Amino acid sequence: MYKKISNLVLIIILCINSLHAQSISGSIFESDEHNKTLPLPGASVFWAGTTIGTSTDSDGYFKIQRVKNNHVLVIRFVGFDPDTLHITDSTQHLHIVLRKDVELSEVKIISNEAMFISSRPILTQLITTDGLRKAACCNLSESFENTVSVDVSYSDAVTGAKQIQMLGLAGIYSQIMLENTPYLRGLSAPFGLMHVPGSWMESISISKGTASVTNGYEAITGQIDINYKKPETNNEKLFVNLFLNSTLKSELNFNTRFQVSENSSTMFLFHFENQALKIDENKDGFMDIPLSTQVNFMNRWDYEKRGKMEGRTMASYLYETRQGGQMKFDKNKDRLTQNAYGIGIENHRFNIITKNGLLLPGSHESIGSIVSMTYHDFSEFTGLTTYNAKQISGYANIIYENFMDKKERHKINTGASYQIDAYNDIYNDTLFQQMESVPGAFAQYSFIYKEKFVAIAGFRADYNNLYGIFLTPRMHAKWEFIEHSSLRISAGKGYRSPHIYIDNTALMSTSRAFVILEKLKVEEAWNAGISFTQSFQTKGKESTFILDYFYTDLKNQVIVDIDQSPQFVYFYNSNGEKSYSHSVQAEFMLYPYKGIEIITAYRFNNVMQTINGKLQEKAMTPAHKALITLGYATKFDKWKFNLTTQFHGKQRLPFTESNPENYRLASHSPFYMTMNAQVTKKFKYIEIYVGGENLTNFKQEQPIISAEDPFSQYFDSSIIWGPIDGTMIYCGMRFTLKGKK
Repeated sequence: MYKKISNLVLIIILCINSLHAQSISGSIFESDEHNKTLPLPGASVFWAGTTIGTSTDSDGYFKIQRVKNNHVLVIRFVGFDPDTLHITDSTQHLHIVLRKDVELSEVKIISNEAMFISSRPILTQLITTDGLRKAACCNLSESFENTVSVDVSYSDAVTGAKQIQMLGLAGIYSQIMLENTPYLRGLSAPFGLMHVPGSWMESISISKGTASVTNGYEAITGQIDINYKKPETNNEKLFVNLFLNSTLKSELNFNTRFQVSENSSTMFLFHFENQALKIDENKDGFMDIPLSTQVNFMNRWDYEKRGKMEGRTMASYLYETRQGGQMKFDKNKDRLTQNAYGIGIENHRFNIITKNGLLLPGSHESIGSIVSMTYHDFSEFTGLTTYNAKQISGYANIIYENFMDKKERHKINTGASYQIDAYNDIYNDTLFQQMESVPGAFAQYSFIYKEKFVAIAGFRADYNNLYGIFLTPRMHAKWEFIEHSSLRISAGKGYRSPHIYIDNTALMSTSRAFVILEKLKVEEAWNAGISFTQSFQTKGKESTFILDYFYTDLKNQVIVDIDQSPQFVYFYNSNGEKSYSHSVQAEFMLYPYKGIEIITAYRFNNVMQTINGKLQEKAMTPAHKALITLGYATKFDKWKFNLTTQFHGKQRLPFTESNPENYRLASHSPFYMTMNAQVTKKFKYIEIYVGGENLTNFKQEQPIISAEDPFSQYFDSSIIWGPIDGTMIYCGMRFTLKGKK
């Protein structure tokens, strides 16, 4: 079966050949008092009279698709005179220097160097390279410290795996993409957040609510789209990052790019990390952090024939091993015995993605394709439990795009997709095999009225060989009813296929027995949201206030019931019983003076589930969270100082009252506060950074129940509501040798 699927996917990759529309590129600079030009990140670039635009990256670089019969390009940035350029058909690259001005100018993208709100109809927050560098940011799981839109926590106290939540629901209801391609799914879900190196990322887009139908029927609560560095837009000829922290975790990141020909370029990205020191700060006999080694490699190729085709191909391989458990555990002697409790995990993952586009001659029509294939081999033992799994997945998406009128107010996107996943799971001695095949088709209509109003309506139909037909309607709209004031609304449906063992690997490091009470159905939910965005001028940059509300109604949810008994976990369908989430968030990004940044945010979640016939608050879900981020940068960013304080509200803990008294937990966790800080010094080619995480040194008491007797019926390492390790100090060095793009 695996060989047939692999051959099918390879045939699809070889057969599909399409491309993006012709584009032009450029660099935007500002001039200082010495007439020296400096890159201007976050500048808005768009075609006059349209909503088609982009923004410059941290090096002032941009690339924008041409628009038929429109030759007027507008460049704007707060505090500078706007520039309007006439673009000829022969124009390929622009070099633009903006002059400072005291008057306000309208901008299409609310931005700053680290984070900004996209102009898209879907509420989307973008974290740029500068934003990622405000923290240690060793991987994707550590990239959300300056936002309350995404919660990140350990999934258990022994494996080191991390999980996310969006809109109060588990990360499995969000879609994690790599450059618009489904990426972390299936066997990648438990540890995938730590398999995306921070130094590879150019930016992260965080979208709330249902996504476009062109990306599939998933993404019920949101979408996280990762953008890696690209050889065509990145001018890092050589980039090296060295990292070391107080637990002796070390990292090496190495990126380099080459111009192969006039129409093609390539980039190599390498990541290595190692945790070699056993640590037990809370003296419970278990390692606070598992020993681990990770090797991660990617090669990407970008190619283009101007005016005809454009594409990119990425191939990556990952190997990771983890070993944890009791401090005295010896893998060679104690594996799968009761001499000592241990864990051992291995990940082997290969992935290839190819994206191509074709501009149809004589028209403003284009055809694009995305094709990917993934092979993942996962093995784990936790105590006496074993889980071994293999996954082969293939994905193809073909999209046709066309503006239906000369004024380009009406646009249609239509296409077809195909997703196939084959799983071979062995849980202890039980074999599970499953193949899920999902062909689908979609259509999406967009109405664009100048820069004031955009409405998108989409519908897709998919056939799942396991669960039948999925019908997915979705809509999004944005209305700029007053200058610099925008209102967004969204609504739509989503589906998700359950995977009991993959989704709940954290519960394998407990004594709980898995009990599946009935045949599990597909998860099905509606999501609706509304948001308000207001921008205004301050002395530093344009500041922004955002208020949003999202409601998720799960028509069928697979309930993971850890409340009936501490010794069991029950799985069953909600079957229409109430299961919902309300999420309200307010965020204020203030730039009172040049170089000063103040971000404050507050989020409230009300998440309820019907568990064993009773509607109650979902366990392990904090209702309240807030943060304050303070940043200061000296002239030319020679010094940067960042401080982030997070406030975490209480959360309901699972039922443990039937345990002996010393193995019982309180009904709710306490309120606590964490603090992170970093200082960066910039030289010509080198940046030195020093920082600390969890500077308040707050640690959860008793992260492991029955740690002294891990083979008892009371052992549980999955009830994690706070930090399990104390203050961590780190330092690092970035070396960047730049060349021409």
